[in-house]
Amino acid sequence: MITYNTDTQPPEVLIIDDMPSNLDILVEHLENLGYRTAVALDGEIGISCAQYSCPDLILLDIMMPGIDGFETCRRLKSHPKTQSIPIIFMSALSDPEDKVQGFNAGAVDFITKPFDITEVDARVKTQLSLSALKTQLEAYITQLEREIQIRIQAEENSKLAYQRLGESEERYRLLVEQAPDAILIEVDGQLT
Repeated sequence: MITYNTDTQPPEVLIIDDMPSNLDILVEHLENLGYRTAVALDGEIGISCAQYSCPDLILLDIMMPGIDGFETCRRLKSHPKTQSIPIIFMSALSDPEDKVQGFNAGAVDFITKPFDITEVDARVKTQLSLSALKTQLEAYITQLEREIQIRIQAEENSKLAYQRLGESEERYRLLVEQAPDAILIEVDGQLT
């Protein structure tokens, strides 16, 4: 069983498959593991669902009526709202060319049907973990970039302040050197 931070909802998995029997098996298994699920019976509906709910992961069948899984994946990866969602293809197609085509479309993994539910579980967990790590890494990089910008700005401000101090000292030196009268300065209570 997966444990989650109580401040957040469990991950949502969108399953896009035209076979109700596959959907029933996957939904029951994934929900028993603690995931939230959503389903779509074809690519067009799947794209709409993904753009609406932005699931954490998509399980996508390749052979479907209407647009196939490859085109569905390409459309999901071309939309800013869904481009970062990991997609795992599920298909009876086992030819390496089909897998390559799936990866070229943007999928992160491939499960051959008939699938073993424990394999699905392992691949879903792995891809969700990788996605979470990627998100954390991107946030860390953004934080580091901000800190670098702050340090660069602080260095620039320091250089500017040092330059202005030098200019001020130069003006004071010229004032003292070119003064027609003597200038007395009090240092520690004594005039020099």
